[in-house]
Amino acid sequence: MKHPNLLIVMPDELRQQAVGITKTDPVISPHIDAFSKESLTLTNALSNCPICSPARAMLFSGKYPLSNGVIDNCYSAVSDYNIELKAEEYCLSDALQEAGYSQGYIGKYHLDLPKEEEAAYTEGWRGNPDKGGTLWDAYTPVGARRHGYDFWYSYGCCDQHLSPHYWKNEAKVNERLDINEWSVKHETDVAIAYLKNTNGEFRKKDTPFSLFIAYNPPHMPFHLVPEHYKAVYADQSPNDLLNRPEAQIKSAQHGVASYFAAITGVDEQFGRLLNTLKEQGLDENTLVIFMSDHGEMLGSHGRMGKNAWYNEAFLIPFILRWKGTIKPRTDDLLFNLPDLMPTLLSLMGLTNKIPNDLEGIDRSALFLGQQTKRPTSGFYLTAQPLFPEERRGIKTLKHTFVVIRNRTTGTLFYVLHDNKKDPYQLENIADQHPLIVTKTLKELEHWLIKTNDPWINDNILGEKLKQMKTLSFKLHLLNLITLITDFFTKKSPT
Repeated sequence: MKHPNLLIVMPDELRQQAVGITKTDPVISPHIDAFSKESLTLTNALSNCPICSPARAMLFSGKYPLSNGVIDNCYSAVSDYNIELKAEEYCLSDALQEAGYSQGYIGKYHLDLPKEEEAAYTEGWRGNPDKGGTLWDAYTPVGARRHGYDFWYSYGCCDQHLSPHYWKNEAKVNERLDINEWSVKHETDVAIAYLKNTNGEFRKKDTPFSLFIAYNPPHMPFHLVPEHYKAVYADQSPNDLLNRPEAQIKSAQHGVASYFAAITGVDEQFGRLLNTLKEQGLDENTLVIFMSDHGEMLGSHGRMGKNAWYNEAFLIPFILRWKGTIKPRTDDLLFNLPDLMPTLLSLMGLTNKIPNDLEGIDRSALFLGQQTKRPTSGFYLTAQPLFPEERRGIKTLKHTFVVIRNRTTGTLFYVLHDNKKDPYQLENIADQHPLIVTKTLKELEHWLIKTNDPWINDNILGEKLKQMKTLSFKLHLLNLITLITDFFTKKSPT
């Protein structure tokens, strides 16, 4: 077969609800909406560890954080834990390089640990470095750390959306490019040039290409977005825009219009990319994905940011178009970020490049509409070493279940949401439904075994599982006695 081109467009911190097709947040995104009508749209695509670096590492490596080592964001505070995507990790882009693809990476990378000696060039400090500030931005050196990308126009993590900087191809750390333009517009210009490839400037002409565009917006700070996009929402109050329960907190009210404005801007630039594909005759044999790394709470449950099991952070948009091959439709498939690598390699005719040690599952048959076994749950975890608690959980088509463990005391807390009856996840029903808790604990245990989670070795769920199984047996016995009693009561003469 002729291997297709691959284009992945991934804004940062764009929650699933903030795309027009969901009819949830009042966001204007006509290009994404039109694209979805030609695409497979997944409603249960999950950011299994919903923060930037772990999400990206899962996507690239096909493994969960405890296996690929990226259990937290790559920033200076966790440097002692060596949290970064390893040069020797075999990633999707490594496989495509072996298959002969030309590859480009544009935008935010955030998979390298910052180096303090490079801080003068990366300018990624948050807070005063003399008073415990942290360094976030990083330079990715030429070579194995770039995992097969031969065109490089990227940076680590720096949130100056209106004045971004980049390192291009062979540039040394002190040779960065500083740009005075909104990052999304500028990166789209670079991507369009890559797609047009005039005189073979960016890639080989006679080989398939893979292009990854990692926009930083709508990631905070939300206000760093061009004014003409803000004007789209100028006549709407924060109360109009924040239409989810418990979302009316001050920081969300202050930022919501700008957050939505950035998404409308991303939408416009995405439309430019799609037009270029069509103009260049590339749209028929290019597999295009629009997705995000994680969501944004935006005031829901009184929270901002991500790193939560709630749908606002956990669910991401995932829209895939491959004309003539994948039928446009909406699917509730439970899809985990590590599933992307084996699924794409299979779809692209490169099953021989799928490593045996991947934890992600090839879902290509389901993407193609074939009748085959579907997953019953997706995985959720946080294992950040400096975080006061760690969490493990699962999402099914009906429930979200999470175990929260306090690192200091070791105590466990359980959260269970019925996402059908309670779509905003406002009520924790764990105490009222021990049978459901028992069932989901058992399924969670399977996920912990699959991912070699230390919770299994430490038997963290063991005692609770025994207790819940005992309780479940007693409840089943009580229900059986009640049924028998009711039967003979009805049979007795009055």
